[in-house]
Amino acid sequence: MYKRQELLAAHVLQVGRGRLILTDTIREDEAVRFRELVTERAQRVPLQYLIGSAAFRHVELAVGDGVFVPRPETELLAGWGIERVEPGATVVALCSGSGAIAVSVADESPAGRVIAVERSAGALPWLRRNARPYPQISVLEGDVTDPDLLSELHGQVDVLLCNPPYVPDGTPVPPEVSDHDPSEAVFGGADGLSVIRPVVALAAVLLKSGGSVGIEHDDVHGTAVPELLRADGRFIEVTAHDDLTGRPRYATARRV
Repeated sequence: MYKRQELLAAHVLQVGRGRLILTDTIREDEAVRFRELVTERAQRVPLQYLIGSAAFRHVELAVGDGVFVPRPETELLAGWGIERVEPGATVVALCSGSGAIAVSVADESPAGRVIAVERSAGALPWLRRNARPYPQISVLEGDVTDPDLLSELHGQVDVLLCNPPYVPDGTPVPPEVSDHDPSEAVFGGADGLSVIRPVVALAAVLLKSGGSVGIEHDDVHGTAVPELLRADGRFIEVTAHDDLTGRPRYATARRV
């Protein structure tokens, strides 16, 4: 709790959190704004919405109404993908949202081209804003369930990463999620796999031979998503990965 209040105070005072200890005065308007933000946070408005940014790996992403707040566990999937990017590689990030994965790949890897795909009209402005400093990122408005998406890149993609909506419909979620995160970025159908299934099929046609795919999933999908990759028949080295809490979190594979 204290860390969150410190972040809110640093935001109001427009200083780094570490410099708060050097601040000995606060103006009345700043105090009023700080109290307002604390009240909003007590009402379960996401901290990231209140300060307008979310930390993800080595970058700060602009976030707000209409876009899913990136989670720390997704940093593991991004890191896995970054490790597999060779100089000049073509990388596709599906269900990009704020651009967390795409921006991290552009920021940390020698990728020649990063294509960030998102369909949400609410998320696209945030994605474009976060991608702007990275000329290697191309933002594409598109639906990942469309089998013709990126048809011009069939067999040409080196790495494909996706953090899709995957929570099964009806699953209880915290107020920060139910009241603020876009539901289309959270829920993935009755079993949580309605987007993941077409993503597996799309990855199979986009990836070149030897290309890598990584898909984040709900912790109830630790068996289901690897099985979808195996059942497709076009992937090898299917591997299940846990997050830092030991829960199943993403599955990876390599294109035959």
